[in-house]
Amino acid sequence: MDALFADVATTHGVTVRVSVSYLPEQSEPDRGRWYWAYHIRIENGAGMTVQLLTRHWTITDGRGGQHMVEGEGVVGEQPLLAPGASYDYVSACPLSTPTGNMRGHYHMLGENGSTFDVTIPKFALIAPAAAE
Repeated sequence: MDALFADVATTHGVTVRVSVSYLPEQSEPDRGRWYWAYHIRIENGAGMTVQLLTRHWTITDGRGGQHMVEGEGVVGEQPLLAPGASYDYVSACPLSTPTGNMRGHYHMLGENGSTFDVTIPKFALIAPAAAE
């Protein structure tokens, strides 16, 4: 298991790995704001070129409140991944509670014209106890 990427899911030969870091320098617990950075690596083991078209996230806070995020691509890009290639990006998520989680999927286009969803594994957002 890759220690950096604790959460992993593979769908249709495409693997999504996630690593999360709490951002104490951007968090303001006394004002009810906690921030995390998440690093995602998408690895194409599908045997054909694929393109990430859209992202769909469900962000759940520590009170069970959910926020849906949908949009084109990731960090302003719609990466094209040849067989065996990988794509990394980093983004961030704020919450109004010191704990929560994220999960979702990417909608992909295969070079053969097929479209399919690739699971983003559910991952926890947990602030260190000292930050609460």
